[in-house]
Amino acid sequence: MNQSTANDAVPSPGVDGRTARWASHREERRADLVHAARRAVHRLGPDVPMEDIAAAAGTSKSVFYRYFRDKAGLQAAMGSLVLAQMQERIGAAAAAAQTPYEGLRAMVAAYLGMAARSPHVYEFVTRVPADPDRAFGSFFDAVGSMIQAPMARYLGPAASATLDYWPPAAIGLVRAAGERWLTAAPSDHKPSLDDMAGLIADWLFAGIAAQAAVPVGSAADADRRQAPPLPPQETR
Repeated sequence: MNQSTANDAVPSPGVDGRTARWASHREERRADLVHAARRAVHRLGPDVPMEDIAAAAGTSKSVFYRYFRDKAGLQAAMGSLVLAQMQERIGAAAAAAQTPYEGLRAMVAAYLGMAARSPHVYEFVTRVPADPDRAFGSFFDAVGSMIQAPMARYLGPAASATLDYWPPAAIGLVRAAGERWLTAAPSDHKPSLDDMAGLIADWLFAGIAAQAAVPVGSAADADRRQAPPLPPQETR
């Protein structure tokens, strides 16, 4: 038995706080395994078998199964880590923006950037067989809430139906277009990350222009894009 496997042996229930210490140790060990698995997937690709993930982590496949039950459990755990980091960066990008349009574009750019930096990890965590939306569903719900507040300021109180339906539609567009861009082969016609973020933001903004008080492209619309900064939006 190697040292790593020995450290994962389940101890007998203890007293005087030993059970609590074991629970804390187990959570730390679980987090270490998730980080090790993420590095392995980043390097070896989304189809890497569990044996290779375990070997890269210096332990055995049975240890991973003890902590995550199966590969889908590991994917979900890694997805939670990746998506929390994405959500934090997207929220920071939105908070730093000066206008609703800039905030939308910054959020899209943050999402595309994190996916592009490790496409293998992105593909791995979006492939949970048992429940594909288990992790990403809650993530995109949170992002939808982040973009809803600035859009409410842009559209005004009369657009309640738009605010009910536009955020999930926007998220669907961002994800579909972003993943198509992510997997497209490099070419002279493939937009840069910044250009792609701008295209998606333009599509989204144009899609709600009819509900706003002014048309896209008008002088008044330009003024709206330069509106005073919005307060930072909390992530959840």
